[in-house]
Amino acid sequence: MSRCTAPVNGHKTASGAANCPVCRYKSRGYGSYSYSPSHYDSYSSSKSSSSSGNYNVIKGRTQKANWSKSGSTIYYTPIEIKALTPIRKIVEQKAEKHDLRDIFLCHAWDDRKESAKELHDLLESNGVSVWFSEKDIPLGTSFLREIDKGLVKSKIGIVLVTPDFLKRIQNEGVADKELSALLARDQLVPIIHNITYEELRDVSPLLGSRNGLDTCEDTMENIAKKLTELITI
Repeated sequence: MSRCTAPVNGHKTASGAANCPVCRYKSRGYGSYSYSPSHYDSYSSSKSSSSSGNYNVIKGRTQKANWSKSGSTIYYTPIEIKALTPIRKIVEQKAEKHDLRDIFLCHAWDDRKESAKELHDLLESNGVSVWFSEKDIPLGTSFLREIDKGLVKSKIGIVLVTPDFLKRIQNEGVADKELSALLARDQLVPIIHNITYEELRDVSPLLGSRNGLDTCEDTMENIAKKLTELITI
């Protein structure tokens, strides 16, 4: 299964992006994109992170969410805005329920100490309360029952979709049960990491039909900031 090489090799050069098996031919059902030297010239000349300047424009991130605070530097693509708007309405409906966690993090067991923990830590550093199995399931308790309670006590859910996650749901493990519950509630945001939407649709057409956020198009840090804006009233 293809993996994005950005975490290891970086994509600050045209050749780096061209050699990445994920980002070179990424397709999400509404077209594809490719990297060009001008893309990286703009990236380098801006001398800034991927969340600002010309890089945003080239990647199609030209809009601010209507729920963003004044002065926010986070920009979105029109597709991201469309995908997140229904989730934002759910957040607003639950705003007065103070006993809820902000986000339920669904992930593969194999990712618990790497990408899932990275996303969890970034969210919590931004003040987001996250239900995370690594710290929220006491020893000696029913794993599935605690997950069930965690889903009930969270405003929204995010699904970290990785190659290991796809393997887990194919085997109908715990991640598959979490995903089924979140899909039924219609309150989840897919976070695509190191895979393509095509690979996801081959395993879960229902989840693959939902647009979300993608670490091949944005950094994990910026994705955490977008999720923070999403749940902040």
